[in-house]
Amino acid sequence: MIEDPAATLSAYPGTLRQLAITGLGHDEPTILITNQPDTPTKHVIEAYARRMAIEQRLAEAIRSFGLDALSGAVPLNIDLDVVLSVLAHTVCAALRRRLPGYATATPDTLQRRFLSTGGTIENRDNEIIARLDRRAYSPVLRQADLPTVEVPWWGGRRLRYEYE
Repeated sequence: MIEDPAATLSAYPGTLRQLAITGLGHDEPTILITNQPDTPTKHVIEAYARRMAIEQRLAEAIRSFGLDALSGAVPLNIDLDVVLSVLAHTVCAALRRRLPGYATATPDTLQRRFLSTGGTIENRDNEIIARLDRRAYSPVLRQADLPTVEVPWWGGRRLRYEYE
């Protein structure tokens, strides 16, 4: 890493700090510019890494949920699309934490291997059973220990999964 602690820009009134970081998996160094000269270098790099993780999640949402194909120019529709996309991404993140070996899987991988699985839904008294068809990835779902959950807006009925 190369650090130039005192850089200036013609249109910016303050002093900037410039960091050139190598070893991040790119051929060229990554250049970071900050207006926080007293922040330790480690903290600047950690903040950059957190921002990159957020950008990666947004890229996944765009690729997996069509976030860049919003339904219309009406703000309500756009707001709803973004909320539903973020909700879908959150559900996928919760699912991948339960699937052994899939902690870093992208939503499109989860969709292809697990969520697009066909099956039947049975309504039995106070229980809804989602019976999923057999697929190559069924053993992973069996190991996932998906919980039986009570769904408040279904009048307290429980949702349970079964695998063929």
